Amino acid sequence: MPDLPTAPGPGDAARTRPPEPLPFAPGSVLWEVAGDVRMLFALPSALVLQVAHPAVGAGVDDHSVFRTDPWGRAQRSLQSLQLWVYGGEQALEEGRRLRRLHKTISGTDHHGRAYHALTPAYYAWVHATAYPIFLRAAEYLSRPLDKDEQHRLYDELLQLGDILGIRRRDMPPTPETYWQYFDAMVHDELEATIVVRELLDPHRPVTLPDRSPAPLRLLWPLLHPPLARLNIFVTTGLLPPAARERLGLTWSARDERRLRRFGAVVRRTLPLLPERLRYLPLSYAARRSAGSSSSRTRAAR
Repeated sequence: MPDLPTAPGPGDAARTRPPEPLPFAPGSVLWEVAGDVRMLFALPSALVLQVAHPAVGAGVDDHSVFRTDPWGRAQRSLQSLQLWVYGGEQALEEGRRLRRLHKTISGTDHHGRAYHALTPAYYAWVHATAYPIFLRAAEYLSRPLDKDEQHRLYDELLQLGDILGIRRRDMPPTPETYWQYFDAMVHDELEATIVVRELLDPHRPVTLPDRSPAPLRLLWPLLHPPLARLNIFVTTGLLPPAARERLGLTWSARDERRLRRFGAVVRRTLPLLPERLRYLPLSYAARRSAGSSSSRTRAAR
């Protein structure tokens, strides 16, 4: 008589369930770079790369409030990003929250193709744009990462993908295979979508929140044009050259020299600022907490 299958025991589900992703901690590359205030210069470039994919661009065009509440959207996105790296156990819940949020985002892009925000290829592309932008921000605004740091950063981005619910099989496994994937995406998928053109339009109207101080609201018509031009200049410059070319963006040798001079000023100026201004709020709090914990541990020894 053949053996009959046995009913699963109470421990079987635990053995088959994948382990919970590990939150980030001091000593990781992302811990050092993701909360640096210089990332504020780099994040718009990652957004442009993301929305240059027609499906992602259509999702933002159809469902985002980036036109009606640009400051609120930017604040919420930045808060979420900081939680991924510095939130500890909160990072895991934030990853689950984002997946719940994106379950309802679907529609049709301007090519007539259906999209869903959690389609693995689209969801992975949004995450994958972080790698080249981190590298280029480090090169221009901080210091270039060496080969070992580049590999560590990529491994950590795969770990971050675990937190966000991005399957490993949907991401290139190594930096070397990443660049093959990136080149294919740029050549075969990316285009100057409606959202790309809006984000890179220096005349796009951006109003301040109502709670802004009255003097700032008064000066905003004078401040906005040069700030918009600077933002677009840095955003364009931090895009990988192949993506710039694909999107039809001009970039001259003079532009390159100007960006490198700008980066040199940022590198020299930032160390002069107090620590609380060099790091974004969650990063600053996490760094201080980690420093205090290390001090207590050394004292106990």
